[in-house]
This record gives sequence, structure tokens and C-alpha cells, in this order.
Amino acid sequence: MRLLLIALVLLFLCACGGYELKNLAKSDIDLVTDQFITKTREDVSELVVMLYKRNPEQLAKNPGMTIEGRLAQLKVRRYKLQFLELEYNQGIDAMNLAFSPSFTGDRVFALVVGLGSMLRQAYAYQPEMFLPDQLDAQVLLTSAQNVEMLVWKLKNARKPNGEHYIITYEKSGVVDNLSFERLFGEIIVLQEMMAGIVGDSDNRTVTGAVYAVSKVFIPLPI
Repeated sequence: MRLLLIALVLLFLCACGGYELKNLAKSDIDLVTDQFITKTREDVSELVVMLYKRNPEQLAKNPGMTIEGRLAQLKVRRYKLQFLELEYNQGIDAMNLAFSPSFTGDRVFALVVGLGSMLRQAYAYQPEMFLPDQLDAQVLLTSAQNVEMLVWKLKNARKPNGEHYIITYEKSGVVDNLSFERLFGEIIVLQEMMAGIVGDSDNRTVTGAVYAVSKVFIPLPI
């Protein structure tokens, strides 16, 4: 069953192209994981564009900064995402900044850096995987649950004045066309699928927990 799932995922995600020599040092799961890593990073980049278009005032907090500039900042760092303007916070710490009433910086940047670095942590900060590399299925699943919590916070968390911290689904009373829902849903599915593949390969049981009651992000297991 696992081999069939891997084959289907490869067919779905991989474009037909030349076989690279470095792939000799990769297992089937490594090849699948590489595609998942690439896709999640692409999704985060797409989210950057969508969020800044909805929240241009956040980008304006850094005079001269552009959407292209933000994308370049994320792309140039292949491993960890650490930035002085966020006091080097990553993962859930950076995401929490985006919803902190006392934070005066770019909330969109805090959110995407937090999300992007959490996803990178789930893949052991590797831009691609090789045979000696190993992933933790529980870490991957927890990252998916945190994305679900992020979606909840974007819809429900509000400033003391009642305004959303970051506008996504609704603006001026007009409901969005669910493009954000699609994008976040895709990231959640990718992380859950990867957790299943890794858990199956390790013969480990991956436990899911309901975190909706706590309404907080969960640190990834170490």
C-alpha cells in the first residue's frame, strides 16, 4: 500500500524530466519528500503575494520594500528563516507575533516567516532529502495541526478595536473567493500525507490530537 501511495504521489507531483545523478543517493521516499518540500515553499510564496495584496499597509511599514523583495528574502535563505526585524523569531514564535497586539512590525512578514520556518523545521531544515536523512511523522502532523490553527486565528483573532490583524477571507464586508482556503488546505493535506508516508515507513503510529480547544500553536516535537 505504501509503495502504491508513493508511486501515485510521484505521478501527481513530479514533472517528467531527466534523471539526475544525485538521485542515486535518494530513496523513493526521499524523492517524494523533495516534491513536498518544493510544493510547500511554492505555496508559502503564493501566500506572500496574496496576503500583501490584501494588506498593503503591512508592506508599507518598511519604506521601499516590495513584494518581490520579500519573496527574495525568503528564497535566499535555503535553510532557517531568521530576520532581525522579527528579532530572529521563527516558527510559532513568529506566527504569534502576527497576532500580538503589541507588535508594530509587518504582520504579514511575521506570519509567512513563521509558517515557512515551521514547515522547514518539519523537514529538518533540508531543501532536499538523501538516504541518511530522516523525518519525524509526529512533527509533520503537528505542523499540519498548526496550519489549521493559523486558519482559525486568521478568521477569528481580532485587535482590541475589533479589526482583524490580517485580512484574508473578508474585506469591506465582501467574502473572499476561498483562494486562501484552497492554499491553506493544500498545505495541510501535504503535511498530513507526508506524516502518513513517514509513519508507515517507520512502522510508527502517528497520533492526532484535537487542539482547537486551546486555540494556541503547538511547539513541534523535538
